[in-house]
Amino acid sequence: MRIAFIGDIVGSHGRDMLKTYLKKIRAEHNIDFVVANYENASHGFGLSVKNANEIVSYGVDCMSGGNHTWDRKEVEALFDTHEILRPHNYPNEVKGTGCKVYDVAREKLAVLNLMGHYSMPYTDNAFRTAKNTVEALHVEGVKNIFIDFHAEATSEKRGMMMLLQGSVSGIIGTHTHVSTDDFQIVKGTAYLTDIGLTGCRDNIIGMDNATPIKQFLTGIKGHFDIPKKCKKILQIAIMDFNDGKCESAFKLKIFDDGVTLKTDAWIEN
Repeated sequence: MRIAFIGDIVGSHGRDMLKTYLKKIRAEHNIDFVVANYENASHGFGLSVKNANEIVSYGVDCMSGGNHTWDRKEVEALFDTHEILRPHNYPNEVKGTGCKVYDVAREKLAVLNLMGHYSMPYTDNAFRTAKNTVEALHVEGVKNIFIDFHAEATSEKRGMMMLLQGSVSGIIGTHTHVSTDDFQIVKGTAYLTDIGLTGCRDNIIGMDNATPIKQFLTGIKGHFDIPKKCKKILQIAIMDFNDGKCESAFKLKIFDDGVTLKTDAWIEN
């Protein structure tokens, strides 16, 4: 199966890039299933029902979340009507799930959403949750497993890869909005510390510069806003899974000026 992952759709500009490019990418690269992180999709904070329907219409099959999952109350109803996840290591009492299994290209695919600990809301242990969930999926006969690990610390993301390498098909990090240059395949597990945002690329993590710069200069916090105009980027990882292993992978950076950059994942022997 060939799956794709898009991280951190930020506001209307991120959604516009999906509208413009995603169906073309799916067709050109014969993609079977698309996962995208929704947590910043509605003006940078959370996900509205309107925007959820919009993102699905552009060709996204499953949406994963993070620390901004709960920013909009209406997200709770979406767990009953849409293919969306919240971090699986939230306590069981919290609505929704962070793990779903899908039929893709005549095989089973599990999508698992986890959240890290450093600078994040309180949750259960991400590493124990991951280990226990992956082991349970293997018992159920599910071999192809993809993880969106929503975390601030690169050490946590790398630690998750070291824990699960060879046991899952892919682990890609989200949350920092800044793409890293370490796309690799180790023991059949695709890994990228952070895929980076889809949205504005000429400011600070997809947000207008004024508030974060003021905070850096003065220590006074304010509300972050999406710029009215900006230069945009779509970042998408495309991976080939077979019998639980990733055989090949590459990442596309698509700019709104027509430039596309492709980076192949390197394979560790």
